[in-house]
Amino acid sequence: MNFDHQFQQRLEALRREGRYRVFADLKRRRGHFPAADHFTAHRTREVTVWCSNDYLGMGQHPAVIAAMHEAIDAAGAGSGGTRNISGTTHYHVELEAELADLHGKEAALLFSSAYMANDATLSTLARLVPGTVVFSDEKNHASMIEGIRHGGGDKQIFRHNDIGDLEAKLRKYPKGTPKIIAFESVYSMDGHIAPIAAICDLAEKYGALTYLDEVHAVGLYGPRGGGIAERDGVMHRVDVINGTLAKGFGVMGGYIAGTRTLIDAIRSFAAGFIFTTSLAPTIAAGALASLRHLKTSTSERARHQERVRTLKAALKAKRVPVMDNPSHIVPVMVGCPAHCKAITDTLLREHGIYVQPINYPTVAKGTERMRLTPSPVHSDDQMDDLVRALGALWAACPVPNGAYVRLVAE
Repeated sequence: MNFDHQFQQRLEALRREGRYRVFADLKRRRGHFPAADHFTAHRTREVTVWCSNDYLGMGQHPAVIAAMHEAIDAAGAGSGGTRNISGTTHYHVELEAELADLHGKEAALLFSSAYMANDATLSTLARLVPGTVVFSDEKNHASMIEGIRHGGGDKQIFRHNDIGDLEAKLRKYPKGTPKIIAFESVYSMDGHIAPIAAICDLAEKYGALTYLDEVHAVGLYGPRGGGIAERDGVMHRVDVINGTLAKGFGVMGGYIAGTRTLIDAIRSFAAGFIFTTSLAPTIAAGALASLRHLKTSTSERARHQERVRTLKAALKAKRVPVMDNPSHIVPVMVGCPAHCKAITDTLLREHGIYVQPINYPTVAKGTERMRLTPSPVHSDDQMDDLVRALGALWAACPVPNGAYVRLVAE
């Protein structure tokens, strides 16, 4: 068997479909982000990044940078092992305490990523309680889907944010059947927000545990950055919260928060936690500084929301097809992978604007899009440049399905 030949055939199919992914070689400019250096084989030039998940620009905040420098000087580079074998530093302990406090829970547990936290936790919960049925929103993140699949138990997929469909599926099982309702607060590709209170009502009615992914909301919503559940006053009703340190908090890592017993069970039984080297102390220290800052500072969140409103209004005024939603996500619908890549390639090549195309399997085929992420550090001038460029591209090619691809080729 010629494996490389098989691999090459699959890669060529991706290219034909317009879905082959090209990574942009970037170096962010601290103190000047969203400016970054873009490296190619022929040159290096400055670009403006419009698709970063560093939503609040905390990756360059002075308090975060200072804390990371201090930690690397004090403790060195790596953690030295798994959490069980020499890899639990005081930075990890402090960070977990702050995360538990942020979400009003008894305890929290750090992971190397929110993906790993979802996968390890959901799979372990299902294995620890035989017969558990997981009710999963159809638009849940891949990490949640993988965790549910790895758990090996029964699952029910309910229509996106559809309370009626969720209840109809819950009603099929006896109240004594162990149940988990797994859902997200902010769905990152469409920008939808879950009806958390209504889902908690059903969980209480049918005896289900609620598992909420707040990855795209922590740091960004709520008086202290606790997410949508905090903003909506229902955080105490959610059993398990999953979050990230890599988006609103601008660093790296993931976590869960819940009861002390649940957290101890995941700590003791989840292979994805037990056998993974812990976060480097400098990363934990940076996340800790970011978390503490955003618990008390509201200026970043206020500026972020203003930037989002301003960009959405400006794009709509130019008739750019922004998908309506109540969150900070700014999706621009394209609907064709080749078309989407042609637009983002043109933005980068001709305007120095970096936006990554979002194609299948991240989104369904036929719903390819750009996902813009305005932040507090995007200036009016940078926003004007983006709006002007997108407006001109849409005016030049109002017809989708390849018309713009032909225009570029000409």
